[in-house]
Parts: sequence; C-alpha cells; structure tokens
Amino acid sequence: MAGSAIGLGNIWRFPYMVGEYGGAAFIIAYIICGVFIAIPCFLSESLIGRRGRGSVYGSLEKLAPATGWKYVGWLSIFTCFVILSYYCVVGGWSVDFLVRAITGRLAPGNPDAAVTIFGRMASSSLESIAMHLTFLGVTTIIVVRGIKRGIELFSKITTPLLFLLMVAMVIFSVSLPGSGEGVKYLIKPDFSKLTMEGWACALGQAFFSMSLGVGTVLIYSSFMKKDDSILRGGVMTAVSDTGFALIAGFAIMPAVFSAGIEPGAGPSLVYETLPYIFARMGVEAPVLGYIITIIFFLAILMAALSSSISILDVCVEHVVERHHISRRKAGLLFFVLAAALGIPCALSFGSMSGFKIFGKSVFDLCDYLCSNVFMMIGALAFTLFVGWKMKKSEVREELTNNGTLRVSGKLFPVLYFIIRWIIPPAIIIIFLSVL
Repeated sequence: MAGSAIGLGNIWRFPYMVGEYGGAAFIIAYIICGVFIAIPCFLSESLIGRRGRGSVYGSLEKLAPATGWKYVGWLSIFTCFVILSYYCVVGGWSVDFLVRAITGRLAPGNPDAAVTIFGRMASSSLESIAMHLTFLGVTTIIVVRGIKRGIELFSKITTPLLFLLMVAMVIFSVSLPGSGEGVKYLIKPDFSKLTMEGWACALGQAFFSMSLGVGTVLIYSSFMKKDDSILRGGVMTAVSDTGFALIAGFAIMPAVFSAGIEPGAGPSLVYETLPYIFARMGVEAPVLGYIITIIFFLAILMAALSSSISILDVCVEHVVERHHISRRKAGLLFFVLAAALGIPCALSFGSMSGFKIFGKSVFDLCDYLCSNVFMMIGALAFTLFVGWKMKKSEVREELTNNGTLRVSGKLFPVLYFIIRWIIPPAIIIIFLSVL
C-alpha cells in the first residue's frame, strides 16, 4: 500500500499543486486534510477490504447483501479507469525521459536547452502516444501476473531506492544558485492564495496520492492478515506518503526558482525542472550526472508503475470476480479502453491543446473530475458505510483485532466519532464549495 501511495502523485502532482496554491499554505492545508480526513478515510476503506475479502463490488455485496451499496463498486471501477487513462500519459513521459537519459539526449551541460525538452516531446503526437501505450502495456503485464508475483515484489524493491535518490536530489537542488527563494516559498505560507478551491485541491491531492476512494486500498487490504493492525498500516502509509511528498517538494521547488520556471506552470512543471537539475549536474560532473540521471528516471518510472498497477488492479479484480474471466483477458480489455481515452489525454499537450471542455483540456478535465469529484464521492461512500451501515461492534472488532490492540482500542471512540460525524460533512462542504 505504501508503494501504491508513493509514486508520481508525490513527485509529479504535489509540486505543481504547491506552486499553484501558495506554497507553504498549500502544504499546511494538505497536512491538515491528511491527518483529519485522509487517514480516517483510509481506515474505513481498509476495514471494508479486510472484512469483505474481495473487490469493491464483492466486499460491499458481502457485507451489505440485497442493498444498493455494492454499486459503489461501479463508481470505483469507472474512476480507476479514467485515472489510469491519463496517469499512463504521465507515466509515458517517464519512459520517454528515461530513454533520452540513456541515449544522452537530455542536453547534458546545457540547462537552458534542457528546460525546453518537455515542450518538444509533448508536441510530437506520435511520440506521446507511443510512450503512453508503452507504459500502459507494461502496467497491464505486471497486473496480469498478480499481487504476489508482480506488484508486491516490485514495490518492495523500487520504493526504498526512489526515497534515497530523492533525498540526494534535495541536497543538490538547494545548492543551486537562486534556490533560496524556492526554499522560502515552501516554508513561508501565502494564505491569500489558499482559496476554498485550494483546500479542495489539497484534499483531492491527499486522496489522489494515497489512492483513496477508488478501491485500491480496499483490495490490498483484502490480503491483510487478521492479526495485522489496520490503524498502524494507515498511519504508516500516510506518514510515508506525506513525508515523501515533502521531500519531492524540496527537491523540485528550489530548482524551479533557480531555473526561472513559473511555479504555477501546471502538470508539466516537474518534467521541465528535472532535466534542468540533471543538466546542471552534467556541467560539473558529466559522468556522475549521466549515471544519476538514468538511475533517477528509472526509479521515477518504477514509482509510476507501482501506482498505475494498483489502479488497474481494481478494474481487473472486479471483472475477474464478477464475470469469471481470466486476468489476462480482463487486463487486455482495460488496456484497450484506457488506450482509447488516454490518447486524447496524451495529445492535450500537443495537437489537441486548443480543444477545451468547460475551459479545460481533456487531460486537465479527467484529472479534475477524478481528484475533486469522483474520489471524494467514493471516500464519502466508504466512510458512510463504515459509520452508518456497519454495526459499531463490527467496526471495533476490525480496528482493534477483537480487542487485542490496546492503542487502537483507546483511540476507537475518537476514530469512530470522526468517521461518523466529521468526515461526511467535511467532504460535502469542501465538495460543494467548488462546484
């Protein structure tokens, strides 16, 4: 679950959200939303998964038979499908930059030229589509192999490696000329930029980063043992995810200011900044810079895959469970569907950049709807189910492992109150404020 949470949501999405909504002010809002909303939502979804032992649809059908709760599963599948479609576009950028790093085409020693690479890559329709399909194809292959043989082993290897590389990036980034303004941006809040939309985006980022409201936590939790602590798993995942997001912010934002890039540049921010950082490395240490660049983009690709495979797995598990077809056929089905929607998303930064729906490109619209609408509705549904549909004794049994976990037992009254009375109105208020 940590591997699912720690990925491009931290490295790609978090820094540009910080750039758009007031720097440190957004970080504060993000931490508040994470502690008081995201963690309880995580616990709710995890609890349903371990008790239901199935997909979203199957778990809710088992825990609340002959009711309409099972249809929340359809929302989860649809949301995951849309996220997969545009997320694999960003993953494709990682593939592209890794290839460029290996072949020495990231303008080593020329930082000014490195900043323009993303624009040239995104404007090439053929290149964008090819990289999107490549990343989506690799994701599908790993998911088809299953949880133990594919996803778990994969994440255990790549997540620690990426963490070490990001720490090294922070050290280098803050040493760049002009980076001090970027550090100040991250520690000095500008609350004038933190509107209700900013709070909604902070909550949406917490949900997106921790994969909440779409069923990935639920499905992974269905594999948890009965003596595992749900509370410990939720807190550790949240702490790991938030910590990694902050590290990514301090690795990216100082370099943004050093390179003179606009902090609110949007989804392309990281892929304009990272080549600049590595090109600067190449000025002083060409060989070392070349090696580190390859290792980093390989690690960022691994992080992207660890998240994309968890998203696709929600869709595959449902189809396998409900329609009794093989994982291979289910994977192929969603490969085709995600490719169909993903291609317009990939072209949103090039030939279809002028095509707008409600003032947003196809990519931006998919991202906004998933993180600010669908995921919030899904998380709301899971907390309502735990707080109002399940018996209180069942919730206590799962969170405390039949009373054997003393810390969880002491915190249970507070957690249950938050899940029941705080989370639903908080999500509804934030959701309605930006409609």
